[in-house]
Amino acid sequence: MTASQEATSGAAVPPAWVRRPANLARALTAELVGRIVRGVYPSGTSLPAEPGLCEAFGVSRTVVREAVKLLQEKGLVQVRQGAGTMVTPPTRWNMLDELVLGASIEEDESLGILDDLVVTRRLLESDMANLAAQLATDDVVDRLRTLVDEMDRLVDDRVTYEEHDRAFHDTIMRASGNRIARAVVRSLEGQAINTARYVGKTERALCVASNQGHRRVYERVAAHDPSGAAEAMFNHITEAWLVRRGGTGDPVRLRR
Repeated sequence: MTASQEATSGAAVPPAWVRRPANLARALTAELVGRIVRGVYPSGTSLPAEPGLCEAFGVSRTVVREAVKLLQEKGLVQVRQGAGTMVTPPTRWNMLDELVLGASIEEDESLGILDDLVVTRRLLESDMANLAAQLATDDVVDRLRTLVDEMDRLVDDRVTYEEHDRAFHDTIMRASGNRIARAVVRSLEGQAINTARYVGKTERALCVASNQGHRRVYERVAAHDPSGAAEAMFNHITEAWLVRRGGTGDPVRLRR
């Protein structure tokens, strides 16, 4: 469906969530975020006026005003006196917001958003691996070794393997003591982890290769080799993503 068709159909038939809302303002916000990201309401144009939104979605002015306020907080719109509610350029959007990031990932056919996510993640996690190698206690080293050994046995069980994979990375992040970097990574991953594009290929051989990367990180942390741990983590995250993403587009953002 084109943007113009979607806008027309949205005005004629309100979405199903209007009939069974858990929270109307948040549901309307999610709908509007998706439409802005998809270009139904392009950057530089104004959102429909309050009466139009009320009619299109079958909600009150109070709900519309609360939704617009939430859109402002996410950086998607700016309210201008006398000019209405203007959609802002993507450079002003809060890409750490779960709705904005999730909609952007779904809309991006080039995988550029996910490439940027991986670049950000590898920078932060390689630095945290550096710190973990300096600060890791015997308990942390033992935990990492146990996780790596268990993942070797779980390469045929993708779901459980991925749970251990996340636990391995979280153990590194916790050991670094950098709570802010960990929060950013967890926020980014929280939106991407359930998307088919991010998960990508999941064959047994890929799990085997991925865990070889984990083991290299573990060995450098256990050896208290900060630069080696950082390099191993950087390479592991990069290589694992390149395999999962396949041949779609040119991953120029991933080049060092």
